[in-house]
Amino acid sequence: MKKWNPVFFAIGIIAVGYMIYDTGIDLIWANIQKTGIWFLPVIGVWLAVYLINALAWNLILHDRDTPENQLPSFLNVFRITVSGYAINYITPVINLGGEPYRIFELKDKIGINKATSKVLSYSMMHVLSHIVFWIVSIALIIAVLNPPAGIVAACILALVFFLFFLYFLFRGYRKGMIVKLFRILGKLPFIRQRISRLNEKKLATFQEIDANIVQLYSSRKTVFYSALLLEILARTVSCLELLFIGRAIEIDMSMIDAIVLYAGSTLFYNIMFFAPMQLGTREGGMALTLSTMGFAASAGLYIGLVTRIRELFWICIGMILMKCRF
Repeated sequence: MKKWNPVFFAIGIIAVGYMIYDTGIDLIWANIQKTGIWFLPVIGVWLAVYLINALAWNLILHDRDTPENQLPSFLNVFRITVSGYAINYITPVINLGGEPYRIFELKDKIGINKATSKVLSYSMMHVLSHIVFWIVSIALIIAVLNPPAGIVAACILALVFFLFFLYFLFRGYRKGMIVKLFRILGKLPFIRQRISRLNEKKLATFQEIDANIVQLYSSRKTVFYSALLLEILARTVSCLELLFIGRAIEIDMSMIDAIVLYAGSTLFYNIMFFAPMQLGTREGGMALTLSTMGFAASAGLYIGLVTRIRELFWICIGMILMKCRF
């Protein structure tokens, strides 16, 4: 991992520098001043979120087959969690740069195959919790906000898609996903021969990774559902950020409003997954969701900027933590 750590660190520093330059130091400072004392709980919310994320991943990491002395301490799990999400924020296209970093951090302790399966299991859990959160939020939108027929129709379509996606995630936990994924990739033009050779060479490795993923759901159901509940809790706690930002500009927002705003805006900028740090898409998602909820759409720009500044803060913390060991 030592030879790769400086690479991840350098990429992070360059990306943070660009984001600060692109946003503008004057604009960042002006929005911090406008938020005032409320900026502290906004930052603090995400300390709680990352601690809950680390607790969920720590549950997945600890199994009967891995000696305790081979596993990272909880402080190191927290460190890797924050740094991994920091890299995800700055990675162009689908925001998955933090996963290779997490694997490299773990591989010297538990081996590359088990490290890969543990990281993939947690990443799938993170996505699963988001899907469950969106499904609950859709129910809240329809039940609480009484939206027009067009919004209801869009919600129902989204619900069908999420339930379909949920089925495939659970199927991946029950039967594995890596072997099947590479078999599908092996049928695609242009890369067919290369993937087929890789599949033949690494089939045993892929099967071992799949077996470790399946074990979490088949043999450790208590851990599986505990980690899922923790991840859903983390999503819910993160909505407090929007409440605090709303208080700073005197928007009368309830917790239900915050959950709906979070769900709607994250759905929008996750669709635009190719944008690093969701540049431009977050503000648009906030404005669109706020106007649908009956609030001033103009507040979306301010809320989006404050959340971006909060992310910059935690990206910097993540970069610092990459250089630490506990």
